[in-house]
Amino acid sequence: MRPGQSTWTRALGGTLGIGALTGVATVTYAATIEIRDYTLRAVDLPVLPAGAEPLRVLHLSDLHLTPGQRKKQDWVRSLADLAPDLVVNTGDNLAHMDSVPVLVDALGGLLDVPGVFVLGSNDYFAPTTRNPVRYLLPDDGKRNTHTPQLPWRDLRDRFRQRGWLDLTNRRDTLKVGGVRFAFAGVDDPHLRYDDLAAVAGPADEAADVRVGVAHAPYLRVLDAFARDGYEAIFAGHTHGGQLCLPWKGAIVTNCDLDTGRAKGLHRHPADSAPGDPASSWLHVSAGLGTSPYAPVRFWCRPEATLLTLTAR
Repeated sequence: MRPGQSTWTRALGGTLGIGALTGVATVTYAATIEIRDYTLRAVDLPVLPAGAEPLRVLHLSDLHLTPGQRKKQDWVRSLADLAPDLVVNTGDNLAHMDSVPVLVDALGGLLDVPGVFVLGSNDYFAPTTRNPVRYLLPDDGKRNTHTPQLPWRDLRDRFRQRGWLDLTNRRDTLKVGGVRFAFAGVDDPHLRYDDLAAVAGPADEAADVRVGVAHAPYLRVLDAFARDGYEAIFAGHTHGGQLCLPWKGAIVTNCDLDTGRAKGLHRHPADSAPGDPASSWLHVSAGLGTSPYAPVRFWCRPEATLLTLTAR
């Protein structure tokens, strides 16, 4: 044995040991602490006509709720205390066959507030085991449509009965606080359920604000909404990247949106400015949950967002 070899071996073993402990600590933090560290974001969105009083919009997305997630249910229930003027729900509410009554109870008073919604793939189909590494790889085009269907019809009907507008491949209008909103929404683009032809055409010029809503922010949908004159677009689906790198952010978005806009308020197209024709504000929620089979978040806290709409 050469002199110093045993020392080098011990040093290498120590380095590997520290690396392994760091990895275990990171996974433990991501799976037990950050995934339940719910936060409320606050954003200003200048889309109202001049002279209009500010309105507050609560954007909820990707709850992936199961009956046993009591802390998440309590936190969502507390959001009613914000007294928003409008709720926008961009889908993936469910993650269990028995989630609908639990979700309705957690939403509580928010269902008495004017609201709009679309559904996501995880409202339609039950979650299934999946190799977590696939979340870090480019989209392979495979979709989970072979598992049992979740009670999405019950979910849809409960929302409708409480007065929320179903924007599944349709347009509608809603007056909130004296402001007339024109909405266009599509079914989940991730499953290619979106029917852009059904909502195509110039946005309602008589409305005060025009808003596009989708679960997954695929570029074909964002481009269509921006081209048709919708000043703001709401979406979810990305989980903000879910597993992010410090100071870099998302690694993937699980769609064709760039990672720089995986969450938060941005412009679309990305290089456009307010006032540019055929451009919009884009708000992507990082959401409040994950698949039950990938229950980790890192550098990407679960969130809801309260957007204050202000004059342009």
